[in-house]
Amino acid sequence: MSPKSNIVIFFKSLPKNIFSGFVVSLIALPLGLGLAMASDAPPIAGIIAAVVGGIIVSILGGSNVTITGPGNGLVGVLLVAISTLGLESAYAAIICSGALLLILGFLRMGKLADFFPNSAIQGMLAAIGLIILGKQFHIMVAHKIKRDTTVDYLLEIPNAIINVFHFENRSLLYAALAGVLSLLIMIFYSKIRNKYFQLVPAPMWIVMLSIGLSYYFELVLKLPNPIAEEYMISGIPTADQIISELPSIDFSKINSLTFWLSVVSLTLIASIESLLSIKAVDKLDVDKRRSNVNKDLKALGLATVASGLLGGLNVVTVIARSSVNVNNGGSNRSSNFFHAFFLVLFIVLFSTQLTRIPLPALMAILVYTGYKLANPNQLGKILRIGKGQLVIFFVTLFTTLLIGLIQGILAGIIATFILHTLVNKSFNLFAKNILKPNVLMYQEHDNNDSYFISVKHFCSFLNFYKLKERINAIPEHLDVIVDFSMCEFVDDTVMENLSNYQDTFHKKGGHFEIIGLDMHDSKTEHPFALKRMLPVPNIIKKSLTRRQNSLEAFAEDFELNYISKKNKSLDFLEPFEYFKTKKTRFSHNHLLDEKCGAKIFDLEYSEGEFIAKETIRSTMFYLDLYKNIPEFTLDKEGFLEKAYAFAGYTDINVDKHPDFSKRFYLLGKNSQQIKQFFSNELVHFFESNPYYHVESNGKSLLIFSKERVASLKEIKALLYFGKQLRDLILDSVIESEKEPFLR
Repeated sequence: MSPKSNIVIFFKSLPKNIFSGFVVSLIALPLGLGLAMASDAPPIAGIIAAVVGGIIVSILGGSNVTITGPGNGLVGVLLVAISTLGLESAYAAIICSGALLLILGFLRMGKLADFFPNSAIQGMLAAIGLIILGKQFHIMVAHKIKRDTTVDYLLEIPNAIINVFHFENRSLLYAALAGVLSLLIMIFYSKIRNKYFQLVPAPMWIVMLSIGLSYYFELVLKLPNPIAEEYMISGIPTADQIISELPSIDFSKINSLTFWLSVVSLTLIASIESLLSIKAVDKLDVDKRRSNVNKDLKALGLATVASGLLGGLNVVTVIARSSVNVNNGGSNRSSNFFHAFFLVLFIVLFSTQLTRIPLPALMAILVYTGYKLANPNQLGKILRIGKGQLVIFFVTLFTTLLIGLIQGILAGIIATFILHTLVNKSFNLFAKNILKPNVLMYQEHDNNDSYFISVKHFCSFLNFYKLKERINAIPEHLDVIVDFSMCEFVDDTVMENLSNYQDTFHKKGGHFEIIGLDMHDSKTEHPFALKRMLPVPNIIKKSLTRRQNSLEAFAEDFELNYISKKNKSLDFLEPFEYFKTKKTRFSHNHLLDEKCGAKIFDLEYSEGEFIAKETIRSTMFYLDLYKNIPEFTLDKEGFLEKAYAFAGYTDINVDKHPDFSKRFYLLGKNSQQIKQFFSNELVHFFESNPYYHVESNGKSLLIFSKERVASLKEIKALLYFGKQLRDLILDSVIESEKEPFLR
């Protein structure tokens, strides 16, 4: 697309992006205030992070429809940093974490999130949700307390609820009532399906109602605000004060371990939250564009440094506000800029009005956010994937709550690795193969729009980045086949990520198929469950794989019989020249058409022995013709086939068809019979169809395309080709049965 076209599209979409930025700012205003106060920072710190992030990332970022600002995940870390270092030193830690994030971007460490197993990330997010909910719940119900750990805050919640019914001070009761009503608004907002009501987001309804009630008491009832003064927002500076009174920043604790633990924690959580959000928002983008995550990391790092210098919090990519942006028509980074612009406008025009918002009302927004992060329904989803994933989830969750975020995610990674080792009963599988390429990709020469990726040994969160790099290099409108037939183990993180790729390729008009998992077992039927290759002699499958389910449905559509079980009776393959030097092991996934003696199957066989032995898995089509035809082998002619001439193999040239003779390599003992057999119709058929290896043993045909398992799309093409060829040959044989070469 030309630069001129891009400019036209930009200005055409500008009104939608301005509107979307405005809607997002209505959420970002109360949320920014709430997140800052929940972190024990000045309320304006959250707004500064949103404004600085919106301006810098919209100009320098690499994503398209994301919104940046203060993040939920950083509340716990900022709380610890501010309480242990002090606010001025915490600003120094924020600046250092931004610089570290900037370095990660330059080092192209956008793949960092791929090294964290999904269950561990979910456990970490749930812990962050409980950290937010634990402390803010007490402020929401006007029950300020000081406890040592998040667990203590959580255990104190029942007492906080009971305390509401025993308030003697009416101003505290009003404060608690403001918090509870605000929480109810957050809960029931989505259930009120009125387009006019939902023009204003739930957090902004809370702000508007809070300010409106404050004015009602003051102007109508002529009474002071009934909510206790200590539960009202205070300390919001005007725009002039923000510019003139920059915070002092203290780097004196830069040599302490506590300081750098805070820096590393802030960087780790900011990068993980941002990378996960970018990945999730890319799936929402109607244009299905891929974000440049490394460019975004650099922009987020620079924005965080600037935010810290101005007295703001860390800048991260946020999923909730980004989702609202997409839902309201945001189509490029300008919506992020306008969300920042409207926040500046609110502060300039309404900074004094913001002090009329009760603190419990803002904390209700965060309590609801914390609950969403730690939603108990998540446990059921994880359990359906596998019990082991639940163990990883809880290990990460409890370690994070009891010790810290860095220790929690490390515990999750270690637990995942131990589980994988136990499942495979082999530490060597990972130790020997972790540094190997493991992933091989090539573009198939017979079809420029098809890529084949073979994954060997194991594929888990430890080395998924290698597979991801290959897939990311392929345009989404093309065809991709990922083959795990040589892979002993595939974990749930990989399966979930590949499922996301399938959706992306499908929406872009491409085709993404996963094959080679038919010999793998999983503990549950969930498509994301980790897969382990079973010992071949003792295959006991509890359920069909996704590919096998597709084959079963395919068989029903085409009136074929489908049998998934393995079969070692492969004597019918021995007469074929191809198997003279190969040893067949078993076939499975059979598609049978008994009426015409046709069967498609996945075959495992080997060639060579000892250290030269190589196992091959391929999809083949066998056709019983019930008629005598010449024995021959037909292949696409390439360099290797031309070299066979030096070894005494003679390519049979069909008379009057020089193009066919040039493109195809035809072998057989009786060249005269073969030349007569290859009629004009048969030659034209082969010339106008894709290349296949076609071999006749005199009574039946063997057809296959590549020495690998075929995708469902390829099986359909193979079936169509084989049946057309069979009909053409039988028609030709019936007409020429009187010819002497068939006698």
